[in-house]
Amino acid sequence: MNKTYIFSGLGVDRRVFDNIDFSGFNVEFIDWIDPRKNESLTSYATRVSKKIIDQNPTLIGLSFGGIVAVEIAKIIKVKKVILIASAKTKYELPKIYRIAGKLRLNKFLPMSILKKQHFFINWMFGVQNKTEKRLLKTILKETNPYFLTWAINEIANWKNENTIENTIHIHGNKDRIIPIKNVKSNFIIENGGHFMTVNKAKEIEKILKRELEANA
Repeated sequence: MNKTYIFSGLGVDRRVFDNIDFSGFNVEFIDWIDPRKNESLTSYATRVSKKIIDQNPTLIGLSFGGIVAVEIAKIIKVKKVILIASAKTKYELPKIYRIAGKLRLNKFLPMSILKKQHFFINWMFGVQNKTEKRLLKTILKETNPYFLTWAINEIANWKNENTIENTIHIHGNKDRIIPIKNVKSNFIIENGGHFMTVNKAKEIEKILKRELEANA
């Protein structure tokens, strides 16, 4: 069976996929590595791609993990890229991100805003109950601040303009971090936000299983 590699999002880890059943499929979660000083996203993706030893794999990327998956798919041959709450090109990201990147405004973003849980963070991610709030709080607390700062800068300055062939895009129509208005999605999750792998897991699971079974 075709091997599938999964990349979690910015500030989150594989725990956001805990509600999705991948049994019966050959999947491997890729842990983030520490970026080098002033490392480009291309260089970072090249180093991460060394963890992929199977030929012609499928890549699943959530949020920032989707951006990394796109960059890896430009380096190695892949069968399919499945994006969840992510972007295929820089034009699917909010324009304000690109403006912030050009003006280097992201350099002035306090980590205290992103590392601590509060109403705005909960609202942006679309968490819906106390259990989800606890999970997000734990993940944010454990996120490496250096990685967070580096990744935000790379998102704001992402250069990719072309869609990778055989890309499947799953997006929520209530995503506040990457609003759907600029996204061309194959599957739209009703009331899905940026935390939808947790609270819309079964809907996403059905789509993923269908796409992964098609690889067999």
